[in-house]
Amino acid sequence: MFLPLLLAAALPAKGEPAITAQTAISGGARPPEQRAMRFDSADLQFEILPDREALEGIATLTFTATAPLGRLVIDLDRNLPVSAIAIDGVPLAPGTWSNPEGQLFVPLPHPLAKGRSVTARIVYGGTPHVAVKAPWDSGMVWSKTPDGRTWFATTAEGIGCDIFWPCLDFPEGRPAVATLHITVPAGLKAPSNGVLLGVDTLADGRTRWNWRAGHPNTYGIALNVGPYEEISGTYKSRFGNMIPMMYWYLPGEEKQAAALFAEFAPTLDFYESVVGPYPFADEKVGVVETPHKGMEHQTINAYGNGYAKAPEGFDWLFHHEFGHEWFGNQLTAANWDDYWLHEGYESYMQPLYGRWREGEARYAVMLDAQRNQIANLKPIVSGTLRTEEQVYETSKGGPGQDIYYKGAWMLHTLRGLIGDAAFAAVTRLEVYGRTDPKPGNFAPRFGSTCEYESFVRRVTGKDYGWFFDAYLRQAALPELIQTRTGNTLALAWKTAAGTPFPMPVEVQIGERIVRVRMTDGHGRLSVPANAHVVIDPAARVLKRSIAVEEYQAWQTAQKKK
Repeated sequence: MFLPLLLAAALPAKGEPAITAQTAISGGARPPEQRAMRFDSADLQFEILPDREALEGIATLTFTATAPLGRLVIDLDRNLPVSAIAIDGVPLAPGTWSNPEGQLFVPLPHPLAKGRSVTARIVYGGTPHVAVKAPWDSGMVWSKTPDGRTWFATTAEGIGCDIFWPCLDFPEGRPAVATLHITVPAGLKAPSNGVLLGVDTLADGRTRWNWRAGHPNTYGIALNVGPYEEISGTYKSRFGNMIPMMYWYLPGEEKQAAALFAEFAPTLDFYESVVGPYPFADEKVGVVETPHKGMEHQTINAYGNGYAKAPEGFDWLFHHEFGHEWFGNQLTAANWDDYWLHEGYESYMQPLYGRWREGEARYAVMLDAQRNQIANLKPIVSGTLRTEEQVYETSKGGPGQDIYYKGAWMLHTLRGLIGDAAFAAVTRLEVYGRTDPKPGNFAPRFGSTCEYESFVRRVTGKDYGWFFDAYLRQAALPELIQTRTGNTLALAWKTAAGTPFPMPVEVQIGERIVRVRMTDGHGRLSVPANAHVVIDPAARVLKRSIAVEEYQAWQTAQKKK
């Protein structure tokens, strides 16, 4: 007689367990019940179980109805089945709730009137989805340190927060406050969002890490677990307040960690100088080394760049993710269609930082590298409600990487057009909702492309709709047509839609530079027949370049060989 072998359950492979189409999206159209709730608080208990690559959780969520409400609709991957729900402390009978496709439907015992609040306690757990290629694909990242210890992280920007906790998975679904309690095996640490409230040591050696964060971005809530060491310090802001700074890194990397940490203060000073106060100074500047490339998790930026060196003299990934504390976490696009407000602005901050550190030459070199990556396949904004992937993925009709580099070059062009002072004022209005931000006089806010255009009008007193239509709402770049006849140089802007584009342009004639106003998109000037002419010699304007298009086509052909 043979006894059956008791085999351990196989651990999930990358991309497993499969998720539904509902869970795979973040943002986009939402059910009316979610639009009728204000998310007041989230108390989130997690236990990380590395041996099984599993997660168990208890989420206590408080909402206030902004319209009459008969049920709660909460996003949660059904790979994390719910075992119990209580509404305002009263348990619901099993079978009362359902989660057929990744949205948890919870009927309320009594209809909730506008202005009334409700608290749901949700007990759940299971095997969460493992990312295929984090952070570009969302999910869990189960890894090991070089000496074989657990190294774990979550990343959720694409698929969304519902991959590991019950949430409202759209940009405006952020809670007013989130408290996290993360239980991990002995010997591991769990740096996370906001302020550390304390660490509890349990009887069996496990530890529970307790954190609290104000207004966390939904995809910005993150779990990080490892045998971390920590380096910390305090930064005295140019606004007079003191800001704690912390970096958690793997053992054996003290030298590299110290070098990266040395970048925190000057990077912070740059952003506070160019944009404004660090938005989460009452919590921390936090960075944690992760087994994936990186992500702008709020006050606990993920860093996985391997301490790479670059000719610009700073770690681009740290700088980029940290800058999202302003462009992404403080300012959040209310609709993913306006994703460029996060990525375009932050991509532009990198050459601006090069300029701040080393001057115009570094600025030009870094901008030029970005220019060669602009694809112009789709308009950056559609004017419709879109999911994250409908913007980020070109295969789904989105502009893809153009939200980064075309967005950055558009901002470079706008700054040259309206001037440094006006550009700074517009930026502060968009980030803080005011031009005089100081610690304590602003809160995280939502923005949009239309609002941004209104801020440009307010600051400049002019309507630049023609500018934003050309760069954001049309895929093809404006083209500058040059016609030289005798001693006359005629210039004409051509847009894909055939609309006027009165963008001034500089022309170098010999050693002399002339600014042509280009009223109604046309301009003329006298040029000696034998004079050498360079159009836009300082590359101040984003425009079509046949040379770049041919270079990109050549690159594509080379990759196919």
